[in-house]
Amino acid sequence: MVFLEPEQYQQRCAQLFNSYQKDISTLLPFAKIEHIGSSAIPNAISKGDLDIYIEVKPDQFKFAIERLKTLNFIEKQNTLRTHELCMLESLNNDDVAFQIVVTDSIFTFFLTFKNKLISSPKLVNEYNELKLQCSHLDPDQYRTIKSDFINRVLN
Repeated sequence: MVFLEPEQYQQRCAQLFNSYQKDISTLLPFAKIEHIGSSAIPNAISKGDLDIYIEVKPDQFKFAIERLKTLNFIEKQNTLRTHELCMLESLNNDDVAFQIVVTDSIFTFFLTFKNKLISSPKLVNEYNELKLQCSHLDPDQYRTIKSDFINRVLN
């Protein structure tokens, strides 16, 4: 796994986010749309991907997923899928993923985690070190270790 320095990917991700945000807002004017993940956190290293958080009310969830698929996205396989969380991945060759989340569900933690890291350069450094230590691991091992870190930060 290769991690990029912030100056290698964050500007591109910010531009991509702005472009997608306009498209998503047009399709789902009622949705809360936020840039999440490492690309949204100053000084965080990353694989260079972009994650976009899209929050909707429970009765809008299925509709939102179907509308977002029209942007050339498909449901991400081999990942958690519930009636309150759906992850879509881009087929546009741009390494973008949408996390569609139901308002007031446990999955709003994506925002909490981002905000905690933004407010703590110490946590960002810890997160970067963890990633570098995991660079030789397979993606599943990395996700497990990353998940433990996220849980520790949230608790």
